[in-house]
Parts: sequence; C-alpha cells; structure tokens
Amino acid sequence: MPPERLDVEWVRSWWEQADAALTKLMSTFLPTHGFPPGDNTVTLATDDSRRTTDALVDLTPIHSDLTTLYRVISEACLPDVDSGYFIHSAATAGRHVREYGPARIEGESIALVFASDGVGCLFAVGDSGQVWKSTTASWSDDFEVAAAGLQDFLEQLGRRIVNQL
Repeated sequence: MPPERLDVEWVRSWWEQADAALTKLMSTFLPTHGFPPGDNTVTLATDDSRRTTDALVDLTPIHSDLTTLYRVISEACLPDVDSGYFIHSAATAGRHVREYGPARIEGESIALVFASDGVGCLFAVGDSGQVWKSTTASWSDDFEVAAAGLQDFLEQLGRRIVNQL
C-alpha cells in the first residue's frame, strides 16, 4: 500500500511543531548537556529555494512528496538531535545527483538522496514513496527501508526532537 501523499499544510504544521520543540530544546541544551548547542534549524522555503526545486525537477524525476516538502521547507540542520539529522536543500540534492547519480536501490527505478544523519548514512526517497537509509556511510552500499514515506520520516524526526526535551 503506497504511503499517504504529503500535503503542504501538513508540512507547514509539522514545521511549526518542530520549530517550537527545537526552541524549547535549545533553551535547555547547555544546562542539560554542559556544552552549547549547534545551529539547529528547519528553514522555510524561499522563492529562490523554490526555483532550485523546479531546477531539480527539471534535472531528474523526483517523487512528488519531495517536491511538496521542498515547497515548504528549504532544508534542516539538526546536529544536536540524536547523532544529527540533515535534510539537504534542493540545490545540494541536485549537486549530488549530478556528481553521484541517483541512489541505486533494488526495486526502485529512481531514488533521490535528500537527507543524511550525523554518522554519514544517507536517506533517499524512491519512486515508490518509501524512504530508504543506507546501511553505511556510502552511496553505493545497501539501503533498507527507514519510513513508509516522507510523512512517516518527518513524524519520526519530530518524535526524536520531542524525546530529547
């Protein structure tokens, strides 16, 4: 069963909740951990980042949910959430496609790397809508299913933020 399609309003609501949780987490980070946090942000899309998304769509076929995500969120930099999570900008995703090509995942005709974690593992969304995670810090290694779709991926990421409060 394919995952539910990502909705712009749902992504905006997710961003609002994540932003509020990050604000709270950053306010208690130093006393809790004994060192200052990095720059933990989920950046809203701009006209420039939306044009970059259009260029990415022109470069390679991408799953419509990734387009929806990039219409709302430009990128995320969360170095202090677990071991770190990073949603790459459309410009970075495009650069990676030009340099490395799409991720090679059995059963997916095309899979685009859109994120990574703090240990170098990659996240790709396939044409099935599933989100895959590399088993090592490599573009050419095996990938395993990490989430049913981008909404599931974002929900998991939101829970990781909240669980650190």
